[in-house]
Amino acid sequence: MVFHILTLFPELIKAAALTSITGRAVRQELVGLDIIDIRDFSINRYGSVDDYPYGGGAGMLMMCEPVFNAVAMAKKRVTGNKETRVLYPTPQGRIFDQSMAHELSGEEELIIVCGHYEGVDERVIEEVVTDPVSIGDYVLTGGELPAAVIMDAVSRLIPGVLHNGSSADTESFENGLLEYPQYTRPEIWHGKEVPPVLLSGDHGKVERWRFHESLKRTGERRPELLRKWLKERGIW
Repeated sequence: MVFHILTLFPELIKAAALTSITGRAVRQELVGLDIIDIRDFSINRYGSVDDYPYGGGAGMLMMCEPVFNAVAMAKKRVTGNKETRVLYPTPQGRIFDQSMAHELSGEEELIIVCGHYEGVDERVIEEVVTDPVSIGDYVLTGGELPAAVIMDAVSRLIPGVLHNGSSADTESFENGLLEYPQYTRPEIWHGKEVPPVLLSGDHGKVERWRFHESLKRTGERRPELLRKWLKERGIW
């Protein structure tokens, strides 16, 4: 998997994507990271990539041509010039969830366009973007953090990225429920004991306890997820 990330702030992407598990995956060449600076495609001698929006309003808007040319460069770098999905983080996009992370992990390469300021001229979005994507119902100052979130969530589903191949299978949302609580040493901390069943050595009991706790936690914290899970199984 190769991520081509187009941004005005490459240092933000490097800081977020080149540390921890994703950073290790990049160093081991399990994941490729191609950062393209949109400023390199400015069409004037001042290096500007934004301008005031027509019709007035606060802030500045990223212009069509620098974004379009940056995407064109990214497409040239795609292996074999294959058709590649172009993601654009925006509050108006499809909600990014674990299901979409799995969907995207099946792609060989992805292009992510990071908007900034008040966003990007709608015309170039219509021209080049295949997937507007939202990481939640709130507004950020740019697309760099959402791009890093997408890269992190997708990368850990790629074989070899996680040392324990089964780690991703038991995490929240993988089966539609939140993950059960986890514990490690010491057995007693601040007067709080590890649930005895986890020390029993009975794997069957442990699995049943984890499943029960997963249902309980989902019902308490994300009841809409539990309702969906039950409906999918004809229980609700």
